[in-house]
Amino acid sequence: MRFLFSLLIVAGCLLANSCKKKENFASTQILNETVNTSAILKYKGTFTSGPYGTTIGTAEIYLQDSIYLLKISNFNTTNGPALHVYLSKESMPINYVDLGSLKSINGSHVYAINGQLDFSQYKFISIHCVEYNHLFGSAILN
Repeated sequence: MRFLFSLLIVAGCLLANSCKKKENFASTQILNETVNTSAILKYKGTFTSGPYGTTIGTAEIYLQDSIYLLKISNFNTTNGPALHVYLSKESMPINYVDLGSLKSINGSHVYAINGQLDFSQYKFISIHCVEYNHLFGSAILN
């Protein structure tokens, strides 16, 4: 009887933890965010998959009214917990600016870039799992 009770407790804990982790996953809704047509394209790159996911699409940096914006287009990536978008000095981010949680694993989305960065140094856009320190994909900006 104790064994059955212990088994039920363990199963309940596993179920509760798996549900909590699912809440951290990015949306699967297809987004279609755009930048203003007056925005000037400054840098562009194409995503390649990392060791922990399949990632495709393009990354573009625009300048609009003295504000830099990142637009991710035609985008699709493997889903995972706590995925964030990083502007980084390296493909596997060590020195980076966190642009926030990945809005969706599909479509086109836009992220504001706060501050004035040196894009000759910060030239990687990375899709990174914060929870497990896994790289899902990156793009080199040219």
